[in-house]
Amino acid sequence: MDMSHIPDLITPAIPVFVITVIAEALWVKRLRAEAGATVKGHTWKDTLASLSMGLGSVAVGVGWKVVAFAGYAGLYHLTPLRMGSGLLAWVLLFFLEDLCYYAFHRVHHESRFFWASHVVHHSSQHYNLSTALRQTWTPMTGWVFWVPLALLGFSPEMIVTQQAVSLLYQYWIHTEVIHRLPRPVEWLFNTPSHHRAHHASNAVYLDTNYAGILIIWDRLFGTFTPEVERPVYGLTKNLSTYNPVRIAFHEWAAIARDAARPGPLSQRLGYIFRNPAWKPKAAQAPEAPPPSVEAAQPSP
Repeated sequence: MDMSHIPDLITPAIPVFVITVIAEALWVKRLRAEAGATVKGHTWKDTLASLSMGLGSVAVGVGWKVVAFAGYAGLYHLTPLRMGSGLLAWVLLFFLEDLCYYAFHRVHHESRFFWASHVVHHSSQHYNLSTALRQTWTPMTGWVFWVPLALLGFSPEMIVTQQAVSLLYQYWIHTEVIHRLPRPVEWLFNTPSHHRAHHASNAVYLDTNYAGILIIWDRLFGTFTPEVERPVYGLTKNLSTYNPVRIAFHEWAAIARDAARPGPLSQRLGYIFRNPAWKPKAAQAPEAPPPSVEAAQPSP
């Protein structure tokens, strides 16, 4: 398949990513010099790790985009439905693609198999524009969530274009330098405030704010949490490495180790597919023996 037929909005935006990451770093440095500033800021090692993950993701994506596009094209030609490419079709696609993203994002947090791919994006203990570029090297777990769009009759070109629009939108919300936006914007859209909470490891924020562009899905499905306390970024158990290869594959390796543990098949499948925090029930402790007659007698 000729890659020139596949829309690509991400690659042309790479220079913008680089310029804005530098600009934000300078802005954050100025903010941190002010008394009372609470922004986390940047470190060279963390930022370089994020950029390395981003470049690796782009490299993997060159081949994967062809496979994904071919899959959507095959399904599109199988279905008798056709949505066309008019304004109404694009408006409908905007909402449906965003809903698909919500489903994709939620499942990638709530099932360990999918989390192994997505955890990469949450592995930084910093929150800035470079964090947005810390992307997976195993994107194959996401394709199925956009299959309904092809079966509904949206063309593959439209699907991948709207996916790119969503990713571009989500880039700018990875920042601490924007505190709150006007209330109507905060109610309807995913914002830096909402997404800071999503990237936090605080107990109150875990498994919330899965939105892509619109925060309304979280409000509808009960997964919305406002930013109420200062976020602590990263994982509940953070990595102690900036090695891109380890960042990319550490959870896959952990799943393999856990699934290889002695135990029934249900336990092995649980380690692979259940919630990332799932553990098998511990063996029941033996009941304590009843107290002896002597022990039961009152002291003289």
